[in-house]
Amino acid sequence: MKNLAIARRYAKALMLIGKEDGQAEKYREELSGLAELFDQGQELGQTICNPLYDAGGRKKVLEVVLGKLDLSKVMTSFMLLLFEKGRIGFIANINDFYRKLADNLKGIGRASVVSASKLSSDAVEKIRESLSKMTGKEIKLDVEEDSSLIGGVVTKIGDLVLDGSIKTQLLNMRESLKRGERV
Repeated sequence: MKNLAIARRYAKALMLIGKEDGQAEKYREELSGLAELFDQGQELGQTICNPLYDAGGRKKVLEVVLGKLDLSKVMTSFMLLLFEKGRIGFIANINDFYRKLADNLKGIGRASVVSASKLSSDAVEKIRESLSKMTGKEIKLDVEEDSSLIGGVVTKIGDLVLDGSIKTQLLNMRESLKRGERV
């Protein structure tokens, strides 16, 4: 939990810089690319983050990698700051938070829909439109399938969960029956 708070703080700091200089979207792309690089090239991430290696050597590796990439001065400085503060290992979480902040800045919301079976493109579009009306934002929707739901859908947008799955309805009905309530 503490790691997420740290990641959020760094993402917000980078977003403040992005708002000031109008480069928030550029930083989003750069940070996303770096997070992907650290994830794909696990050796790179493990080398730079591993405290068993000499800090000076790890920093030089990071500087060489950053020098080979066409990054803004702000992003290069940001990555070196993360290294200096021992936070470079949080880059994936920082990227996740930054992406949410950048989406919010552009009026975009992200939501997920999990359904028991494959949804038609019309159904997905109707859900997306309903969520857009509800939030006042353009919604980008991630759609997944989970056969354990039996039927219905579960929609998540931010902290809000709209659970219309048959599985949950059956569980609620069972709890009501246990308490002696009429269903």
